[in-house]
Amino acid sequence: MPPASTSPHRPGSAIPSFALYGEAATLGQEMLHIEEVQSRSRLYHWEIQPHVHHGLYQVLWLYRGQAQVALDEWHAEVTGPAAIVVPPGVVHGFRFAPDTDGLVLTLSARFLVEGEFQSVGEAFRVLFDAPGILHFTPSEGVTQRLDALFRELAQEFLWPGSGDSPVVLWLARAVVWRLSQASAQGRQVGQEEKAHRHQALFTRFLLLVEQHFLEHWQLERYASRLGLSTQRLNRLVRAESGRSALELVHERLTREACRRLVYIAAPAASLAAELGFEDPAYFSRFFKRRTGLSPQQYRQAHRAQG
Repeated sequence: MPPASTSPHRPGSAIPSFALYGEAATLGQEMLHIEEVQSRSRLYHWEIQPHVHHGLYQVLWLYRGQAQVALDEWHAEVTGPAAIVVPPGVVHGFRFAPDTDGLVLTLSARFLVEGEFQSVGEAFRVLFDAPGILHFTPSEGVTQRLDALFRELAQEFLWPGSGDSPVVLWLARAVVWRLSQASAQGRQVGQEEKAHRHQALFTRFLLLVEQHFLEHWQLERYASRLGLSTQRLNRLVRAESGRSALELVHERLTREACRRLVYIAAPAASLAAELGFEDPAYFSRFFKRRTGLSPQQYRQAHRAQG
């Protein structure tokens, strides 16, 4: 994908972080926003360069048309109807066919932890568990219902005074619910309902990891912030994910290292410092233990694949 001349991304710079593409992110920003794909992508010649959102969740509803999609190191060409799910921290970019018909829904993390709608919160967690593509058949009833919900939400969002209306939130919850059901069916995931308190604690742990993994917090500090012992935190995380708490923290740090090695043309030693490693040699050992490759080998292998 050749870069568009009006793109705000400069090769070799840090991965851009936005609220909405091209708009500066604000720490702790709360957001519920929806817009037509065309309204922003036209400004950038139908190309949205790789970027990231912190604390914001996105769904791109591709009703009609095609898009070249990049989610971290994974690339594919997607034809609508499809839903592209982008959790926080995932580097993503798109190149749309001209006149693509679709919408982009952006939600803040508050949606994930509000307790008064437990079933919707669970649907939200299932939907955004990982980045991915949900494919639909044009003639399916669920496809038409999803498209209608997205467009009702977009119309209500633009209605004067909608900022004080609960209807926008209701419709957004309906969209998340429908997509989560489609996701569960498509992946054949049959999950039993788990205790709400455990879900909330696990979610808070993931949010803390997202906020502090670059600071290399010790597990004791995460546990203390959650009011748990380290042993109980490990039991909770293992029950929810099948992995230890430290494994999830290291996985997040490794994923960030992979992204920066792919998207930022800077020496590995410089990236090591940005990732919180004081010793570049220790970073190299950590990365190789996690991936089987040195940082330089990983970067070269990805370039060879490209």
